[in-house]
Amino acid sequence: MNLLESAKSVFLVCIMGCIVIFAFIYIKNTRSKEEEDAFSELPECSSYPGELCSALFQGKKAATQIGHLCEQHHHTKEMLNCSQTSCNCSTLPKQLHFITSPLSEEEGNFSLAYIITIHKELDMFIKLLRAIYMPQNIYCIHIDAKSPRDYKMDVETLVNCFENIFIASKSETVVYAGFSRLQADINCMKDLIHSKNQWKYVINLCGQDYPIKTNKEIIKYLKSRWNRINMTPGVVQPPHMKYRTHVSYKEYVHSGKSYVYPTKKMKGEPPHNLTIYFGGAYYVLTRKFVEFTLTDARAKDLLEWSKDTYSPDEHYWVTLNRISDAPGATPNLKWEGNVRAIKWREHEGKFHNGCKGKII
Repeated sequence: MNLLESAKSVFLVCIMGCIVIFAFIYIKNTRSKEEEDAFSELPECSSYPGELCSALFQGKKAATQIGHLCEQHHHTKEMLNCSQTSCNCSTLPKQLHFITSPLSEEEGNFSLAYIITIHKELDMFIKLLRAIYMPQNIYCIHIDAKSPRDYKMDVETLVNCFENIFIASKSETVVYAGFSRLQADINCMKDLIHSKNQWKYVINLCGQDYPIKTNKEIIKYLKSRWNRINMTPGVVQPPHMKYRTHVSYKEYVHSGKSYVYPTKKMKGEPPHNLTIYFGGAYYVLTRKFVEFTLTDARAKDLLEWSKDTYSPDEHYWVTLNRISDAPGATPNLKWEGNVRAIKWREHEGKFHNGCKGKII
């Protein structure tokens, strides 16, 4: 009798297990079918954005999932079609929603220069450029020499449709934290200085940046607090950063890998008894200061000395801007200057509550 009861118990457990499994499979298939139907109800990306917005407001579930993908596809497709056929530059700026005339008299009389170093993500670059573009400004685009050929061609196609956007005359194979990153900016500065555009400040960006201020707000901020002076936040090089300039570093680029590594060679003292500062790699510089960095003997010698340091763009600009007789210098400032909004990972829980998404 005990054996019979035991067998019944095992049988019932098996039956219940099968019911749970089949129920799970049924629910999963039903959900997949609902999602597939929802996607099938939506318009193709070619009809974005009107119909997609309608689908979103009608409550179609898949709209929010594919909206951003369609947007990226839409802009990339335009670029690729433009590259493969004759590009109609008379319509492309309008198709990509670029601003084609100054939005105010104040902005029209205040030209900014931008240096943008890029190496990937064409859609992101287009969105960045569209957000900061103004016809009175001027833009130098440095494309990493090791970027794919198709990527370079697409960027060139876009740039060729604008008189105030150009690609740097000299391209560097950029290594993160290497001298090549600093050299890329300087290459653009040399081109910008020789341009006809009488820009007042230069701002450098990377391809993954995005503005949180309008062009007019940036101008007002510069006029109110930084009129004719440079913005290079930083302090005297702290002890834990001295390793960057005390030994010699070299760049390694081979087989798709690139990095900076230290050698056993010790570096000499900085030229002209300069005090080395530490700050950000991103800045807002006056035109006269840029001319100073390209011509002054101290700037040239510091650049040469910095060629084998670690991440020299984080000491070069801030050090030069602390020289008292440099145009627009700010020798007594520290971290003042809101160049960029950054939520550093090590500050999470102390100065901010973290980020949604992925920290790069």
